[in-house]
Amino acid sequence: MSISFTKPLSPALFDDIARGHAERVASADRSVNKATQLRRFYDEIVMWETRVSQQPPEKFADFLPLIRMLNAKAAYAQGRKLVDTTFSTLLQETLKEVKDSESMTHCKHFWEAFTGFYKLQRSD
Repeated sequence: MSISFTKPLSPALFDDIARGHAERVASADRSVNKATQLRRFYDEIVMWETRVSQQPPEKFADFLPLIRMLNAKAAYAQGRKLVDTTFSTLLQETLKEVKDSESMTHCKHFWEAFTGFYKLQRSD
């Protein structure tokens, strides 16, 4: 289930691919990957997408290091046993695909779909 935010987008990206990843993350031990914890990461992705979309494209490079800092936040959460490796790896994979404002929007849409499918699988 490869994730790519470059055009043309796979028709399965926000459906089958997001669903498959949500099922994998949801199948973890119930003590990790709680919906409220994952929602915090989604909310931060939404916040960054909003900031990025309100700025000229040439400003994107200024935001990218802060966007990618989500990986460090996931590592911290993993160290505290709030999320697992499956979630952290998925976040890294998606943030690696963010290269400009448009791909940031695609990233947000992916996590929106993921969150919906995750909630269907697990409602903590």
